[in-house]
Amino acid sequence: MKHVTAIVVEQWLEEWERVRFDPEELRTKPRPQFYLCSISANVLRRLAGIQRRRRTGPSMKDLGIQRRHDTERSEEIGRYIRGGYPWSTLGVRSVDRERFPDIRMPGWLPTAIVVNILTANDRRYEASVDSRDLVHVQHLERGLATIVLPSGCESPKYRPRALPPLEVIDGQHRLWAFDDGGELDGRFEIPVVAFHGLDVGWQAYLFWTINVKPKRISPSLAFDLYPLLRTQSWLEAAAAEGPLVYRETRAQELTETLWSHPSSPWCQRINMLGEPGAGDVSQAAFIRSLLASYVKRASGRGISVGGLYGSELDGGQVLPWTRAQQAAFLIFVWNCIQHSVERSEEPWARDLVERTGSRAALFSGSYSLLATDQGVRAILLVTNDLTFVLTDDLDLASWRGEQAGEAPSEEAVSWALGSLKRDLPTAARYMKAMAETLASFDWRSSSAPGLDADARLRQAAYRGSGGYKELRIQLLRLLIDSRDPQVSSAAEVVAGRLRYDLN
Repeated sequence: MKHVTAIVVEQWLEEWERVRFDPEELRTKPRPQFYLCSISANVLRRLAGIQRRRRTGPSMKDLGIQRRHDTERSEEIGRYIRGGYPWSTLGVRSVDRERFPDIRMPGWLPTAIVVNILTANDRRYEASVDSRDLVHVQHLERGLATIVLPSGCESPKYRPRALPPLEVIDGQHRLWAFDDGGELDGRFEIPVVAFHGLDVGWQAYLFWTINVKPKRISPSLAFDLYPLLRTQSWLEAAAAEGPLVYRETRAQELTETLWSHPSSPWCQRINMLGEPGAGDVSQAAFIRSLLASYVKRASGRGISVGGLYGSELDGGQVLPWTRAQQAAFLIFVWNCIQHSVERSEEPWARDLVERTGSRAALFSGSYSLLATDQGVRAILLVTNDLTFVLTDDLDLASWRGEQAGEAPSEEAVSWALGSLKRDLPTAARYMKAMAETLASFDWRSSSAPGLDADARLRQAAYRGSGGYKELRIQLLRLLIDSRDPQVSSAAEVVAGRLRYDLN
């Protein structure tokens, strides 16, 4: 076994005893010290589970690092390590860099990587560290400690047998910079700040204070990199730069992706600037509807079902989906709705197609409620709610995406769409079943041709602010009667939480 000498840093104040520690909120009382040491970059990347990304997606035991990796950023750091600056900024081909040997410099990394040493009792998504891979800490005299690394970790062939024994709280991109398929020559150690058995709620807190508070990076990007931050109660007091900004920014970004992605049924159909006649539904309306559904906070006045992207799930976890995955899931939902509605043979659908000569009129245009603010809100609400209550059954947390980035590119969203259908077959089937049930609803607007007086009055009830709730109630009633038992059961759960009397 390899032994690393560390300095014990004692940090604990009496005032901290008044902090609210709660294991149920992933904030178990931490130890009163952490450790300073240096570890070989080769060894550290192996213990932290660093490995080349596979497009098939990592397993659940790779949780935490894989989903937050920005490949370009790590590659840039890797070039810097090997040639310093400005050598690292030259062309990507090695032949280009070798033309300028005089500007090669040392690529020092003097700032510490912050890690957490997992204990035998720690579990992440039902996985734990194999006893042979555990990292142990032994306190010595004079403020020193020995960190005992697992046997064989110095070998290039070493791989953790289950969950990696170290979690990277901050600095994962620096570690990934060494993941070029080969070992480093010479000695290259990295300064490390190591916590021991630190609960994930405190890890999220550390990430926030390190990356957002002093450096002022984008809160939206911070929430994407560390999904647990989306639900931390201690952030709610800082609404100006915390969850409120995250939710609004994410809702706007999702709306823009729905408008711009060629696979979206809303491509070029959202009125992004609020101009008359420029689209079916305004950007502002979409944002408000997303804030009320998928990007909804976990708790608060009138909230009984959380948002799939902005809340803790019923099991206490947070979906680790990237922004591209979130956008792809929404596009998939709307594609299911469009496909089912435009293929509908319900009497209302046949009548509208006969009068307009177009099946597209069933989903878009002035005669479809689905092309209105109320219709968008209703679809987003019911699909979010019925998915939220079945996240475990649908195995949503197992879906792992590509790297997080500054924005979800068209390529990343397209990849996620293909991955969803391949890697989440149960969820994909469920969304299609829900869409088929929703397609049986009469989606004609009150201005649709051929409506008699009673039908026109019934459809008019969905207009205005009161139409949001009424349409939601009618859709839930329809979903409860779905022929699909999973959809029906989920709808009953949602109606119960909302305390709707649908009898």
